[in-house]
Amino acid sequence: MIKHSTVVTLFLLLIIFEAMAGNPIDYTPHGTQPGLSFALAPPTNCSSCHKGGNVSDDEINMPHSTWVGSMKANAARDPLFWAALDVANNDLPGVGDFCLKCHAPQGWFNGNVVKPAVAGDPLIDGANGCELSGDHVSGDGKLDDYNGVNCHFCHRLDETGPNDEPQIVENGSVWVDDENCDNGGFGPCRKGPYKYADSNTPPHAWKFSGFIESSEFCGSCHDISSPTIEQGGVLSIARKFWHEGKETDIAMPIERTYSEWKNSYFADLIFRDPFNDLSTIDLPAITQGESCQTCHMPQSQSDEARACVFDPLDGDGNGRRKGNLATHQFAGGNTWIPQVIKSIYGDQLEANDTGPGRKAALDLTTSYAFDTLQNKSALVDTSVVNQTASEFELAVKVTNLSAHKLPTSYAEGRRMWLHVAVENAGGIVFWESGAYDVNTAVLTEDAQLKVYESLQGIWNEDPDNDPGTADAACEIKDGNGDKMFHFVLNNCIAKDNRIPPLGFRGADNIEMKPVGITYPDHPTNPGQVVNYDVTNYQIPTVGETGPFNVTVTLKYQVASKDYIEFLDREATVNNFETENEMCDRTWTVGPSDQSRGAFMKDLWETYGRSEPVDMVLDFLVVN
Repeated sequence: MIKHSTVVTLFLLLIIFEAMAGNPIDYTPHGTQPGLSFALAPPTNCSSCHKGGNVSDDEINMPHSTWVGSMKANAARDPLFWAALDVANNDLPGVGDFCLKCHAPQGWFNGNVVKPAVAGDPLIDGANGCELSGDHVSGDGKLDDYNGVNCHFCHRLDETGPNDEPQIVENGSVWVDDENCDNGGFGPCRKGPYKYADSNTPPHAWKFSGFIESSEFCGSCHDISSPTIEQGGVLSIARKFWHEGKETDIAMPIERTYSEWKNSYFADLIFRDPFNDLSTIDLPAITQGESCQTCHMPQSQSDEARACVFDPLDGDGNGRRKGNLATHQFAGGNTWIPQVIKSIYGDQLEANDTGPGRKAALDLTTSYAFDTLQNKSALVDTSVVNQTASEFELAVKVTNLSAHKLPTSYAEGRRMWLHVAVENAGGIVFWESGAYDVNTAVLTEDAQLKVYESLQGIWNEDPDNDPGTADAACEIKDGNGDKMFHFVLNNCIAKDNRIPPLGFRGADNIEMKPVGITYPDHPTNPGQVVNYDVTNYQIPTVGETGPFNVTVTLKYQVASKDYIEFLDREATVNNFETENEMCDRTWTVGPSDQSRGAFMKDLWETYGRSEPVDMVLDFLVVN
């Protein structure tokens, strides 16, 4: 069990007391609230026109077809999310409202989480997800709140609120259009990137939106801080950020993907002439603005590209959107969970949907993730910088090609590392760093291991409870030496050596700066740091015969063994209930008869233990 500081313990006791007294904490006071005049509609309202199927390339182009297998579409089916949610609610009772707002927006905005759509007592078990309609396999119908970040949610977002309130670029504090559209019929406007001629308008209310094409649109949910809480009309921060031994006045920066992009050269390019001199840039020339959508929603290059079944075809059956259709891939680095979802829910989802295709869509999402990791994320270059009769020294340079830190986003359990293996002339590996056993999921922590990660922890001013010692620390392990991942309690960063993006200007910003490593200043661009890291390895060769074959592999993993075991351990130690006990259900799917943490542990052991992906390989022969 975690040993909290006195301040943390008092804070937790206050939260629990308030909840028991019938005064639940409001963790989501900003942006549009539940109780919409026009409820968020399910994806089936859109799929009949935006799924297609009678053109050969529809499955890799049309919005619904590319979205349905994505992690956005499956954000509320993700078993890893549910296991983490239980830990969060145990750490801060009721904070699940904060998490479900982003993972199940249809349920949240329609009043099925904590805040009911009509005035009255809060839904007592809403923070656990027990009030969501549908289930993990009910499909995308109107009764299913498990369809994740869906069409109607994104395509109803506004840049400002109904009274011109400004956008809040974090924590899903979005403004949802809830007014009748004056262009095309009953209900709110569907916001999109197209302008239509009067003779070719879509069969629903619509409005052109430049906001939906901006990175700020994505930043609404992809900068995450410790939540603002409201108690008795007073706003405060759930967890303030401790930096360099001092408590700041800002919220703990949990994720900063948008801000990392905003402080990179990719954001600058949006505002620059694409024909500017790029000679000082140490990547291949980039000739256009790079927003979030540029990479994660790439434009289709198919001759058959179309956004809707009503998009006209020419005489050869071709669409009219080639180069002008943002495919809804939302590809990141998650190759594992889509396959887990396919294995445990795929057959039933296909049976409950309007037809086959869900499992193929999850495979497509997995292929997008592999492509992102292996072709669009990094370069590795290996060289010998020194050699003697008894050893040689390798320099391994990893360059970040992405528009944010590498890796980025949710820090818990995610990591990237270098595996270096050296063979002698007989083909025997005699030296190795970063060895990983796929059967046990153990990463050997050798002396020269390089792991790129962000380790967040809990600040403890007196870990030994000895006022005579000044040994304050950002704790990332419990009293038994096991790693902790207390998402909502973390208030400090013990390590962040993730590689910055090109042109990164956030190295002095306490919310984004590296921790435990200093990236060199860019040689020609003041205020920027380099977008690469160099690791030197000392390879002893006494008693070995060359030439020596060196293999360097950059690896990425979604969920480490430490993280999965933490989720299971928390469920066991704290006696978390099964899904059916917690929610008074009789389900036969998902973690119905076991805790969500135990369910995740079983899935992890059954489906490959989140086997790492080989991102980039480099080879070198040393004579």
